[in-house]
Amino acid sequence: MRFLVTGTAGFIGFHVAKRLLDDGHEVTGIDGFTPYYDVKLKESRHALLVTRNGFDGHRLMLEDASGLAKVWSTRPFDAVIHLAAQAGVRYSIENPHSYIDANILGTFNILELARRYPVGHLMIASTSSVYGANTQMPFSESDRAVHPLSLYAATKLATEHIAHSYSHLWSLPVTAFRFFTVYGPWGRPDMALFKFTRGIIENTPIDVYNHGQMQRDFTYIDDLVEAISRLVMCVPPAAAGRDADTTAGAGATALSPVAPFRVVNIGGGQPTSLIEFIEEIERAVGKPSIRNLMKMQPGDVVKTYASADTLEALTSYRPATPVSEGVKAFVRWYRDYYKA
Repeated sequence: MRFLVTGTAGFIGFHVAKRLLDDGHEVTGIDGFTPYYDVKLKESRHALLVTRNGFDGHRLMLEDASGLAKVWSTRPFDAVIHLAAQAGVRYSIENPHSYIDANILGTFNILELARRYPVGHLMIASTSSVYGANTQMPFSESDRAVHPLSLYAATKLATEHIAHSYSHLWSLPVTAFRFFTVYGPWGRPDMALFKFTRGIIENTPIDVYNHGQMQRDFTYIDDLVEAISRLVMCVPPAAAGRDADTTAGAGATALSPVAPFRVVNIGGGQPTSLIEFIEEIERAVGKPSIRNLMKMQPGDVVKTYASADTLEALTSYRPATPVSEGVKAFVRWYRDYYKA
C-alpha cells in the first residue's frame, strides 16, 4: 500500500513510518521540523527513515497548502495517517497561535486535499485530553467531550468535529484515534518520562506536579503503532446508521450515525500513578530522584483512563506492555543516544 504520513520526524510519526516500511509499504512523509523541541532529535529520526527503500520525505509545514498539494497530487495514496500537530498542554498557554495554525489550519488543509484527491482511509490523531473535565471512568468514545481544559485539547476536539463534517459531506472515510500518554524510545523531550530520566541521571530535581497525585493511562509506543497498523484496515462503513451499535458490537458504538466516521481510543485501560511511574524510572536508572513537589498546572487533568473496548472489538488487540518494560526500554535508548 501507499501511505502518506504527516509528522514523520516526530516521535509517533517516526515509529509509524518505520513500521509501515518494515511491513513492505511505501511511505511519503511530511514534516516541518519545527523547533518546539531539539531539532537534532528530529533530524536523527529522519536520518534513519531516509535510508530506507520506499520512503520519500518532504520538509513541509502543514500550513503550506500549495506545498501539500504538490506532494499529494503526484500519486494516489491508499491511506493517509495524519499525525503532525503542535503538541503539549502547557505550551499551548505560552504560544496559542501555533496550535491554531498547525492543528486547525493544518488539519483543514489535509481534509481539503482528501476531498480533492480521495483516499481509501484518512486517519487523524486526536488525544485523550479532549475528555477534559469528564469524571466518569474509563473514558469511552461514546462519552460527550464538551469541556476541554486546554487550548491544545480544544484544537484537537475541533479537528475531530471538522473531520466529521467533511466525512459527512464528502463520504470521506475517517478514523480519529485518541492517544493516551504515549511513551517509549525516541520520545519527546517535553514529556515527563524524558524529563524525569534526564533529571535522575544528572542528579537534578524533577518537577512533580500536583504532588504526584495524578494517574495516566501510559501507552507504550510499540502498542500504539500496532493498534494504528491494524486500524488501517478497519475502514468506517459508508452508512453507519443510527442503530449500528446493535449489529456490530462495541466497535460500532464509536461510529457516526450519519457519516463514515469513527473515534477510537488507543490506550490499555491500566492507569498508573505518577509516583509509581517515577519509581519505575528510578529502578531502571538505578538511583533515586530528587523530587520538587509542585501544585497542579493549568490545563492538566488528574487522571486519564481509557476504555479499550472499541479498539479490541475492531482489531482483536489491546495495548498491554507493562510500564516497567516500557520504561526500561526508554532508559536503554536514552543512555545509548545521549551516551549517558
